[in-house]
Amino acid sequence: MKNDKLTRRQLLGATVLGLPAIPVVVETAFAQAKPAAPAAGAALPVLSPTEPAAKALGYIEDAKKVDAKANPNFKAGQHCGNCLQWADKNRKAPLAKCNLFPGKLVKNPGWCKVWVKAPGVA
Repeated sequence: MKNDKLTRRQLLGATVLGLPAIPVVVETAFAQAKPAAPAAGAALPVLSPTEPAAKALGYIEDAKKVDAKANPNFKAGQHCGNCLQWADKNRKAPLAKCNLFPGKLVKNPGWCKVWVKAPGVA
């Protein structure tokens, strides 16, 4: 009669042989969980102030509505369009990519706590 039980040595050998497959399984799982990159020409979504990253940096869509008491670094005239992180050559564009919020567009009149004046911008 054949013994259907695995010995400790057989179990350990099977486990060791399976270890190299773990990175492949993990990478496949993460690849499936990542959102697909937008197709060429597809518009990126606009950042919502309710998103966790936006909340963390105090992003607001209209700098005129910034609470100056809660944000003592804010000065009138600061907005996304004249910030160093604005990733569009056109400083007057209504929407553009922001280096702080990858995969999203921010509004030109917006503002966040990480605002830094772009060089050469009045």
